[in-house]
Amino acid sequence: MPHKESEMPMSIGIHDLALATSHHSLDLGNLADHYGIDPAKFRVGIGQDVMSVLASDEDIVTMAADATARILERNGTDGIRTLLFATESGIDQSKSAGVYVHKLVGLPSTVRVVELKQACYSATAALQFAVGLIARDPSQKVLVVASDVARYDLGSSGESTQGAAAAAMLVQADPGLLAVEVPAGVFTEDVMDFWRPNYRSTALVDGKGSIKAYLNAIGGAWQDYLAQGGASWEDFEAICYHQPFTKMASKAHRHLAVLSGHNPTPDEVAHQLEDTMRYNRLIGNSYTASVYVALASLLDHHEGDLTGSRIGLASYGSGSVAEFFGGVVQPGYRAHLRGEEHRAMIEARVALDHTSYEVLHKTTLPEDGREYQTNREGTGAFRFAGMRDHQRLYERS
Repeated sequence: MPHKESEMPMSIGIHDLALATSHHSLDLGNLADHYGIDPAKFRVGIGQDVMSVLASDEDIVTMAADATARILERNGTDGIRTLLFATESGIDQSKSAGVYVHKLVGLPSTVRVVELKQACYSATAALQFAVGLIARDPSQKVLVVASDVARYDLGSSGESTQGAAAAAMLVQADPGLLAVEVPAGVFTEDVMDFWRPNYRSTALVDGKGSIKAYLNAIGGAWQDYLAQGGASWEDFEAICYHQPFTKMASKAHRHLAVLSGHNPTPDEVAHQLEDTMRYNRLIGNSYTASVYVALASLLDHHEGDLTGSRIGLASYGSGSVAEFFGGVVQPGYRAHLRGEEHRAMIEARVALDHTSYEVLHKTTLPEDGREYQTNREGTGAFRFAGMRDHQRLYERS
């Protein structure tokens, strides 16, 4: 697969990538039955089959700690100097959720931690910031952790696109999975397509406006990428997109193809994106983690050898910011994959009936800071135990 050599003085990128998701799931056929509609509206119309649903003792911290702990189990902590936590499901207006993860997974005190926010885009910003830190000092390694829960009002148009997942990445010099290339194309525009004010626990969405904003931003980032001297459309073996629902990635792929002078059929688009969508169809929207869930899905499922292939990543965050960049799959990448682990995790979720799902959805934390204990539901390594004295409590299971 032809590709341009990186202009960076060394190869820097993703060495390891681990996913985590919830204890529960809800089949969208169940949701369709509840509303008396054809399940094809979800399975075909938006391209989703199942959504991940958090147990009462799970949140963005427990998922992030789960994914990060598995990265550290394989790679250790040597050289790690930074943890960048990307989320739009923040749990505190001041303290980074990553600090809780830092303690739960046993990172040393010599690791800085910061939280980043810009809707679904901030994990990509974190990855690029990590590359910059390592370019300055190649002996350093950076943990980039994206963790989110997509939650919408019951009965809303967004309900079927809910989901939850975390993606943890170890970023370093001489990576085992994907070397991040320069340049990157970026696009920013102030639009109100999707937002969540501080006084709301669920987001507000302009459905049609969001699709338009997504396509406009991804197209703008792609055109900036080309203007910066990026590779041509034909140089990409595959492209991973942010997937609020998988049909949205199909729209984005066709949009970029048309901008590049191509006119793929729906079947061709489906074939080109199939491997990138397998996990997202079963997990739902995971906001900041979504495009990296797609990357893991591609690497875990693609039958051919991707060594040396250029993979595109198209990241979007409402409001809006988008970025397009490329990465080259590294020799020996298969030894770093976690396909069996990821598939087993997804299959192990406990399916909910609709009544149980609604009870979980309607359960909210007290807002007055009083003591609260969660039910022990999840079977993961970490759990959210409740609140006391206005403080969130976490523990190992």
